[in-house]
Amino acid sequence: MDYIATSAIRIGIIASLFKSLLIPSYRSTDFEVHRNWLAITHSLPVSQWYYENTSQWTLDYPPLFAWFEYSLSQAAAVVDPEMVVISKLEYASYRTIIFQRLSVVITDILLIYAVYDYCKWWSNNRRLSSSSTSHGENNTMIAAFVLMVLVIFNFGLIIIDHVHFQYNGMLFGIFLLSITKIAQEKFCQAALFFILLLNFKHLFAYVAPAYFVYLLRRYCFGKLQYSSWTEMRQDFRFTHLAKLSLIVLAVISISFGPFIAMINQLISRLFPFKRGLCHAYWAPNFWALYNVVDKAVAMISLRLGLLTGDKWQSASMTGGKVTESDHIVLPSIRPLTTFGLTLISILPSIVHLWRFPYSWRAFLRVMILCGFSSFIFGWHVHEKHLITVIVPFTLLAIENKNDARLFFLLSCIGHYSLFPLLYEPTESPIKHILYILYSIFAYYGLQLCSCSSLKSIHRLRPLKVSLFEKIYIIGLLFVQIYTIFLHSVFKLNDKLPFLPLLITSVYCSIGVLYVWANFYARSIWLTSDKNEYIED
Repeated sequence: MDYIATSAIRIGIIASLFKSLLIPSYRSTDFEVHRNWLAITHSLPVSQWYYENTSQWTLDYPPLFAWFEYSLSQAAAVVDPEMVVISKLEYASYRTIIFQRLSVVITDILLIYAVYDYCKWWSNNRRLSSSSTSHGENNTMIAAFVLMVLVIFNFGLIIIDHVHFQYNGMLFGIFLLSITKIAQEKFCQAALFFILLLNFKHLFAYVAPAYFVYLLRRYCFGKLQYSSWTEMRQDFRFTHLAKLSLIVLAVISISFGPFIAMINQLISRLFPFKRGLCHAYWAPNFWALYNVVDKAVAMISLRLGLLTGDKWQSASMTGGKVTESDHIVLPSIRPLTTFGLTLISILPSIVHLWRFPYSWRAFLRVMILCGFSSFIFGWHVHEKHLITVIVPFTLLAIENKNDARLFFLLSCIGHYSLFPLLYEPTESPIKHILYILYSIFAYYGLQLCSCSSLKSIHRLRPLKVSLFEKIYIIGLLFVQIYTIFLHSVFKLNDKLPFLPLLITSVYCSIGVLYVWANFYARSIWLTSDKNEYIED
């Protein structure tokens, strides 16, 4: 057994044992959401899955995930028959907790395999493309080990899946398999994995433009450079387009076929636009800044007598509720506006990918930018959506110091923004210790990727984090001190209960936008050259 396989197995076993220790930890409402979905898919015929509303936690994921829940429910009914009974009240017996928690740990095997598959291909490819010296060999093995740890032990995935409760590890396993197949130029397999992913969780549709453009440009057209549009048309491969189309249509037909009679109801569940611009806890994106600017301008206007108190009181943007809300002074935002801004923000990168589709890394960069831009400008974005950017970003971070720096910044900011999800005091030590350990490993582990061996660790070159970036990261500590201690000391819990969340979201949004702008500029510059990936 080679080094990559051995490392993946060892890291996977350690990660699974660690995740199992989190079984008794805090559970969010998502635990009951998935428990209810087990009951719906087990107790009702398919025709009623997307109509059932006994509980407020209705089924709102695509059909393949519903079938996944149905498969789990067969075992759940044996473990505890009450688990699959539809009820308006929550149900969480000891057996239910063990079953659901372990189901997440077990399905994470797909993530472990996907990371192994990528590292195996990447290490072999790097070995072939560079000199086969012991220096290069050791460097590749170290980088592969760092990547496996950073992905399998990703702080966000552990917090969201194994404490808060979801199945993102399994989904990111499918996601990474698709990226790996793109890198291997197995384009039909890449399309298959991605369309499967979309039919498990439709929020990955945000990165679909990158897949569409890259597969069309690389697989359906023969050459990468053309002198005219006529030459492109003549070189177009209809058989390749037909293959991709058949794969997509086959998966969609199998997934949505049984639900075709209720397609309108299904779509209304998948896209609930009435939930409002922001989640109860604002995601750290552009709209967090927009909201706080609206509040600040309104407050000044109120003191100057330009605004009535009634309009101020009617604003519920900081009420911590999931509902449609209007802004006080600035124009209120509607779903079409966010869609337009998201499209505008990703369009330059998509056009650039069409012009310069020289390598799979060009695709990866644009795919990350699509997820990034949708997080920043999207409608009702959850703070958890940033993991869609952080996980694939890890693949770039192990290869290049500048990407490693931006990844480290985004990891610190994005993972810190998840802290409010775990608000119970008992989970406070867990999130703080895991966050610190992961951040330390990311900082030094990414430096190790440029070492020839562990013996040269004393010659590590630190990540090129600027003074501004260091001050910003230190600022996260002061935000946390205020959130934990000072807000209560100032006796603002009753008067301004949402303030700690607001400060966290707004402060993190500044860092997220900073990384996005830097990564955007860097990616456009790098992918303009067909030898685009330049080692710094």
